[in-house]
Amino acid sequence: MKKTLAGFFTGCAIAVFIIIAGATYQLYKNKYATIDEQLKEISGIEFDKDLKLWAINDGGDQAKLYQLNKTGGIDKEIRVSNAKNIDWEDMTQDDFGHFFLGDFGNNDNLRKWLTIYKIENPIDIKGETTQAEIIKFRYPEHTSFPPKADEMEFDVEAFIFYKRHLYLFTKNRTEPFNGITTLYKIGDHAANYDAKKISKFETCTFAEKLCWVTSAALSPNRKRLALLDSQRIWLFENWHGDDFFSGDKYRIDLGLVTQKEAITFLDENTLVFTDEEFHGIGRNAYMINLEEVEKHKL
Repeated sequence: MKKTLAGFFTGCAIAVFIIIAGATYQLYKNKYATIDEQLKEISGIEFDKDLKLWAINDGGDQAKLYQLNKTGGIDKEIRVSNAKNIDWEDMTQDDFGHFFLGDFGNNDNLRKWLTIYKIENPIDIKGETTQAEIIKFRYPEHTSFPPKADEMEFDVEAFIFYKRHLYLFTKNRTEPFNGITTLYKIGDHAANYDAKKISKFETCTFAEKLCWVTSAALSPNRKRLALLDSQRIWLFENWHGDDFFSGDKYRIDLGLVTQKEAITFLDENTLVFTDEEFHGIGRNAYMINLEEVEKHKL
């Protein structure tokens, strides 16, 4: 659970907000809404079947989803009656429109079993409450609680659904920091799973809190994967099998560092992402067109 940006750039000669050198995308030109203050720690977003945007808060809030309107206000709330929000970090949905809510934040690497709640598409929920199917998983490699400093690899804030499975992208907390996000795979229905390690990808290593993967999204046609960090989007295409890191890779510089925590696709070319509030700055929703931004091939 990441409560604030306190110490966000400790040890780095960087201000909280920084214009990235070179040709970067002007983030605030693409801001389209300020999100209701009830979602100060917005950590996951997803569109329902009617393209209404839903959001969740980080841990500490109730087990609720919030429907947002085009100006960032809250139009509806739905409570998951058999769930707890220990550390909700991301949302995704399957081909039928079921939503998955990831309660798998694990900052201190102390949680042995992590939880994902599966609910029907919110547009189909008539009342103000629903019940979830409960998915549990663990990492077979995680045997010490906590592990050694150089083995702190079991925090997650990002996941997607793909071909009847859920794929998790770790938020690396190793010391020294190595910039690696690890891809894991589990099932998509109620059971207890051992997460299967698939692949790895190095984001960056110069400042860990600038390189952490905080959300993931898959395009509607399942051909583009986007990973988010505090200053970039990492884009993946043309992968082989279910190793999303095996194909073409791109970096999109967003031009401004904020605590970005949630991303989703509106359509094949349009991404929507949000940031949390820090000292009264942030809590915004942004929209970019992938055909209009500069993509740096890796």
